[in-house]
Amino acid sequence: MQQEAQAEERREQQEERRAKQERDHEFRLMSMLTKVLSSSRGTEDQSASTSRETLPVPSTSQTYLLPNSAKAVPSMLWGDQTAQYSPYLSRRGNSMRLHQGVLQEGYNQYHANVHDENSNPHGIINLGTSENKLCFDLLQKRVRDIMIYLFKRKNPIIKRIVPVLDSDWLSHLMRPDMLQIEPAILQYPDWKGHSFLREEVAKFLSDYCHSPKPLKPKNVVVMNGCGSLFSALAATLCDPEDAILIPSPFYGVITEDVDLYSSVKLHHVPLYSQVPTGSDVRPFQLTVEKLENSLKEAKKEGLNIKALILLNPHNPLGEVYSSEEMISFLEFAKMHKLHVLVDEIYMLSVFNKTDTFRSVLSLDGLPDPQRTHIMWGVSKDFAMSGMRVGMVYSENRDLVQALDQLGCFHGVPGPTQYQMAQLLRDRDWLNSEFLPENRQRLREAHSFMTEELKKLDIPFLHRSAGFFIWADLSKYLSEKTFAEELSLWRCFLKHKVLLSCGQAFSCVSPGWFRIIFTDQLHKLKLGLSIPELAAGQDPTQLDVFTDLLDKARK
Repeated sequence: MQQEAQAEERREQQEERRAKQERDHEFRLMSMLTKVLSSSRGTEDQSASTSRETLPVPSTSQTYLLPNSAKAVPSMLWGDQTAQYSPYLSRRGNSMRLHQGVLQEGYNQYHANVHDENSNPHGIINLGTSENKLCFDLLQKRVRDIMIYLFKRKNPIIKRIVPVLDSDWLSHLMRPDMLQIEPAILQYPDWKGHSFLREEVAKFLSDYCHSPKPLKPKNVVVMNGCGSLFSALAATLCDPEDAILIPSPFYGVITEDVDLYSSVKLHHVPLYSQVPTGSDVRPFQLTVEKLENSLKEAKKEGLNIKALILLNPHNPLGEVYSSEEMISFLEFAKMHKLHVLVDEIYMLSVFNKTDTFRSVLSLDGLPDPQRTHIMWGVSKDFAMSGMRVGMVYSENRDLVQALDQLGCFHGVPGPTQYQMAQLLRDRDWLNSEFLPENRQRLREAHSFMTEELKKLDIPFLHRSAGFFIWADLSKYLSEKTFAEELSLWRCFLKHKVLLSCGQAFSCVSPGWFRIIFTDQLHKLKLGLSIPELAAGQDPTQLDVFTDLLDKARK
């Protein structure tokens, strides 16, 4: 008993030290970002009367991306290097190798120089990747509970593992019921996913999507992430050189998801930051009229549009579309016989109590159920982007059979499927602990970040879903062009802050950036109320940030 008490005391001390390191890191992280933005507040004043929801209207002299095709966005960033054709690869292989998204340069640098409080304190801080880092402790607790249970049973293997878990956030998501390994789990599965997982997915989506009747497991296909689902759906619904409508801005990686394997293109439906006269009542508003206009333009260009992609909740806008809006979009698709891929991966990450998300699966009847396919995964809502589990629900049996043929390329390991089934089944933990606490932390972190942006007089979209804020940094550009936006993005990167700039999302207005707030930012209240202390954390690095944006202009 005394040894157990000492071990528990050491664990608590380690936990306190780790928590202090997290606070110091978060302290520096937000103070650095705030310092960068505030350094140029006085250089280009904006009228105090401008509403943060009334966003700047571009002049006709400004430079914009072409709104209707992916080719308008830079697809490669090779710096001063010239891309070389490899004689060892096919044309398709070379196309894949040489393709780089706008932000790839930044992520290459980040992965080579990741910030760590102890081993690499001057590494790159990532505010660009949409990951939820607010609830690792809740997930870790699930691991620790079972490990302590087994430790008390004097299991020699677990005795060696427990110290590692005290220093590493998560190795597996486990409880006693999640450690079981049956022979069938280690064998080739049904490529649509093990039946036990598809049954739990159907029950889970029935409950949390509030479907009017139970969803059927036979309509569920499980793959290793929603990126694989986009790729597989593009391959099965479109032919090479067909196109899919997608409102822009949008999560830019979808471009690669549908194009690299299947040569399917995206045709953009441009959404604008300013609110024009007409039916629009908010910035970046999607309407059926805009869908109709973009479809007509695509046909004039000779494109064969086969589908429409809808992100709800939206990335990067944080928009939550109402049932009425979604029905109107689905009716539009039905009229033109378009498939609709509805990505609802942030459906449980709506954190404002006054905003309600309604899945299309909650509708009494879909306008065209054979052409409506709903996607979800655990990466966002369950803070498990590394687990790589995504699922699609479709009543189209032909599509399910076609996806089954691709499952061997995109399968999820059997033990992971078993763990995910156990997690989806654990409603007590989800409903009483994880989901309410996650929403509360999202709400606090979002509130903190938005208050900081208000202090800096930075316009942003005040939305209540996802892990990001869509902010307008155009006042820091010497010219309202995408070249200047990229220069500002590189300036942040040079000084160890990775953000995502608007052109990576095919935004048609320069100067917009996506800022991630789900990095334990709610804890920053402990320190950022005293900015003098924040500046003292790393004076050398913060001094560099003081004139950062002015230097970028020069």
